[in-house]
Amino acid sequence: MKRLVLLLLAIPACARLEEVGKAPSFTPIEGSYQHHAMYSLPIPQTLPNGGPTSDSSLWNGGGASLLGDRRASQRGDILTVVIEIDDRAEISNSSERSREGGENLGIPSLFGIPQRLDRRLPDGASMADAVKSKSSSSYAGDGSVKRKEKLMLRVAATVVEELPNGVLRIEGQQEVRVNFELRELIVTGYVRPGDISRQNEITYDKIAGARIAYGGRGQITDVQQPRYGQQVADIILPF
Repeated sequence: MKRLVLLLLAIPACARLEEVGKAPSFTPIEGSYQHHAMYSLPIPQTLPNGGPTSDSSLWNGGGASLLGDRRASQRGDILTVVIEIDDRAEISNSSERSREGGENLGIPSLFGIPQRLDRRLPDGASMADAVKSKSSSSYAGDGSVKRKEKLMLRVAATVVEELPNGVLRIEGQQEVRVNFELRELIVTGYVRPGDISRQNEITYDKIAGARIAYGGRGQITDVQQPRYGQQVADIILPF
């Protein structure tokens, strides 16, 4: 059992040792949704009457024409996602509660029974003051949340799927390596073709189910992360 535990702990360590002295590798594009969308055959464009379009006409409805619509509309097209996040949230709550209570119960006379019981009770005890209780409680709580996020980015995304209702599923990935640190940006979600501007751009707040990830990996990121043993200890230890 001990050998199995040591082996499981050594596997991630060996993977990390292979990256010593090397820059982080880029994520391969081959095999991704973008790769398949780029190499898929486009849907043939036809006129309303069913005839083929003419490339020599200035009024051709294709994107390559002078007055054509160059916005992304089908699988394999590219558009620009504009991310400008500047969110602030501040919440402060406080509460206070207090309560006091007291109870006295005595039997000074009941057919002479208390007097008879008093003779059997220890000195100073009497049924005239049989039960006396007093309680008090207090509670005070204070909590606050303060958050500030600011992110301004632009990334090219690819239309990887055209849904039956006309909505487009987009996916964009961008990786920039500086020395031994790799910065990566990932954007996915669903957009309506009508929300894409004439500049073939769309803002992040018009992307349904948006998933935006901005981070990095490399030597600096690796140093900032706690070790595996510390992470396990933080989960297991109750104090």
